Amino acid sequence: MARLKALRGTRDILPDEMARWYLAESTAREIFARYGYREIRTPIIEAYELFARGIGEGTDIVHKEMYVLQRGRERVALRPENTAPVVRAYLEHSLQQTLPLSRFYYIGAQFRYERPQKGRQRQFHQIGVEVLGEDSPLVDAETIAMVLEYLNALRLEDLGLLINSVGDPACRPAYRDSLREYLEPLLGKLCEDCNRRYESNPLRVFDCKVEADRTLLQEAPRMLDQLCDPCAENFTAVRAALERLEVPYRVEPRLVRGLDYYVRTAFEVTSGKLGAQDAVLGGGRYDGLVQALGGPPVPGFGFAIGLERVIMLLPDDHPDLPEGGVDLFLVAVGDKAHHHLSDLARQLRRQGHSVLYEYRPRTLGAQMKRANRLQARLALILGEQELARKACVLKRMSDGSQREVPLTELSGAVNTLLEAGGHDRDRGEKQDGE
Repeated sequence: MARLKALRGTRDILPDEMARWYLAESTAREIFARYGYREIRTPIIEAYELFARGIGEGTDIVHKEMYVLQRGRERVALRPENTAPVVRAYLEHSLQQTLPLSRFYYIGAQFRYERPQKGRQRQFHQIGVEVLGEDSPLVDAETIAMVLEYLNALRLEDLGLLINSVGDPACRPAYRDSLREYLEPLLGKLCEDCNRRYESNPLRVFDCKVEADRTLLQEAPRMLDQLCDPCAENFTAVRAALERLEVPYRVEPRLVRGLDYYVRTAFEVTSGKLGAQDAVLGGGRYDGLVQALGGPPVPGFGFAIGLERVIMLLPDDHPDLPEGGVDLFLVAVGDKAHHHLSDLARQLRRQGHSVLYEYRPRTLGAQMKRANRLQARLALILGEQELARKACVLKRMSDGSQREVPLTELSGAVNTLLEAGGHDRDRGEKQDGE
């Protein structure tokens, strides 16, 4: 019988990896909360129409990447992105009435049918932010500054911020026409996807990853050159606000977003450590989305971070990554001593320590090997002689030092040794870096 495996484009996140995920997620929660954001969780299945109307029927996501399920007459989709669901929840629960300026963040899985590659899976995870109810350029700049604060807190390196304006319904139609005029004689040379985008949304040709196509697009007209006065003034104000916040950036005229609801500000953060697929996150302004989904004309701005890519870039020596292993492994010498291990484990766990031990008696050597494999920081050794003296031996696994401790003083001794182990490690790291 063939061994079952995870589906192509999905992967298991194993216990040894979880510390990195916890760090990325907890840092987001901590930093976003400082800016007044609150967490929201939406279902992973939504009505197909939510994404067709919100993202755009002609986008790659809706056209060929979205997982669509049908049961009878009901058609639903696995969530391919989380902005439209957040806006749907915002409208469904009338949050605009209780929260005129609404700030949300989410952490969760999204689903898209695409060719799996490094940092991109069919089930992938995002951390995202949505701010609804304010169209000030300061919102754009502050939100961008916030996400860079998050990435810097994780000590990610070689990052770059790219910004652009994609115009709005007042100026984009004329630009779209000029872009089509430029593209028309090139259609025979462009890929199939670019030909389809030419019909549905020509701005999306700038998303093409085919190198030959990208070369052909280098002389294409730029949206920045055809912005209406309000969009040009808005882009100037966003840039000025970023500069006041001392956020370095580069204007990238070819930058577009893959979803139809974006207007004006579009941005990406890239990393030089990711290769050709270098985007860590992207976002921008979407002032028409709430109205497109049946709500009032509420402005919006947000971004989504590719969590898998953040995990790839997270340095192994980040100081907030917890150590592996357990605090204590309990070792018994003799059956009588073994009977006491469960009581000791319960006592130490109640004091906040992680504790493991063998459930069946084994030799001293086998138990110590087990302690090493589990990366225990301390081994507590209990034999008949120690029992008679109402004591135990605490051995620090890092250097082999040990001492006998009365059981009445066990809690304090364990805390002291664990803290000393941390101080020794800190001193070693400083010496290594000097």
